[in-house]
Amino acid sequence: MADLTISLNDEEASILKKRAKKNLLTVKEQAEDIIRRSCLSYKKTTYSSEKSDDALVNIFSRQKKGRKK
Repeated sequence: MADLTISLNDEEASILKKRAKKNLLTVKEQAEDIIRRSCLSYKKTTYSSEKSDDALVNIFSRQKKGRKK
């Protein structure tokens, strides 16, 4: 397993903490779950224009941005 450091602004960190508490997870476990689900979603679609209904998944997703061809 690789170590990863991420930076969140205060609002994002607050959302992550609240969500972790709601799900009875640590902040680290919640972040890992969000990243894992984002990776699984990526495997299913290749940069589709669909948005996830999960705001934190959208934050961590790397959607292609810019002009459409």
